[in-house]
Amino acid sequence: MTAIALLQTTGNSGTTAFLFNFLPIAAIFLVFYFLVIAPQSKQRRKVEEMLKSLKKGDRVVTSGGIYGTIQGVEADVVYLRIAENVKVKVARSAITGVTSGESGAE
Repeated sequence: MTAIALLQTTGNSGTTAFLFNFLPIAAIFLVFYFLVIAPQSKQRRKVEEMLKSLKKGDRVVTSGGIYGTIQGVEADVVYLRIAENVKVKVARSAITGVTSGESGAE
């Protein structure tokens, strides 16, 4: 019987205890959101915009480290010219960045 009496709380102190127990969890979630989730989603949107804006003539680098110039773009495929008379077909998702300088292969 004493266990039941100890577990019963009055309305006001129970709400206060719940809030004090919930606040650290909410604070941890907010810190995690602002330090991990928000920057990651911003970076993902930036990469998606870059992949959508690829066009013929752009100089790019692939995830494998190959530099080339885009010769053609299809839905999920990009055709790169990596050297004179050398063209490769790569997945659009393999493009990691657009470069602005002269590529060493050309």
